[in-house]
Amino acid sequence: MIKLKTQLTLEEFLALTEADITYELIDGEAIPKFKNDEMSPKFFHSSITGALFILLSAWAEGKGRVVIEWAIKLTRNQQDWVPVPDLTYVSYNRLSADWLQDEACPVAPELVIEIISAGQTFGEMTEKATDYLKAKVQRVWIIDTRAKTITIFYPDALPQTKRGTDSLEDSLFERLQITPQQIFQQARIP
Repeated sequence: MIKLKTQLTLEEFLALTEADITYELIDGEAIPKFKNDEMSPKFFHSSITGALFILLSAWAEGKGRVVIEWAIKLTRNQQDWVPVPDLTYVSYNRLSADWLQDEACPVAPELVIEIISAGQTFGEMTEKATDYLKAKVQRVWIIDTRAKTITIFYPDALPQTKRGTDSLEDSLFERLQITPQQIFQQARIP
C-alpha cells in the first residue's frame, strides 16, 4: 500500500502513481475506495458492472461514453473531490467525442452508478448520491444486488426505486429502454 501524506491537493492526488488499490480524494485525503476485504467487489457487484457496461454502451453508441471506475473531478463542501463511481456515463455534449486524455473525467457526467458492496449501507450510498447531485451530476443510480433494485436520484425530485419490469426510461437518456430485470438477467443473477 502507498504511504500517503495526510492532506493532498488535487494536483498531488492526480499525480499519485497507480497502485493495486483504487483511491478517492475525500476532504483532502486519499481514501481507499474499498476499505477492507468485506467491501471489495464480489461476483454480484462485478457481474452487474459488466451487464450495465454492455447494455449502456450499446445504447450510448454515438451519444457518449460509458466507463467503468473512472475518477471524476468534482467539488464537495467547497473542496476538491475525486470519487470513482462503479460506472459513469458522460455525453459527447459534455465531453466531446474527440477528447482523449488519460486522466480523470474533467466534467460532471450525466449519470454515475454505484453498486452497494458488502460492508456498505444504502444510507451511505444515499449520502454519496446527494453529494454527486450537489456537484452537478444529473442522475445517480444506486443498485442493491440483494434487493434487486435500482434507486434513481434526481436533482429536482424525490428518489424513485425501480424493480422487476419497471422501466428505467428517463427524458435525460433518450431511447434508453431497460429494466432492472433485464440488468439482473444479463448479469445472470437469479
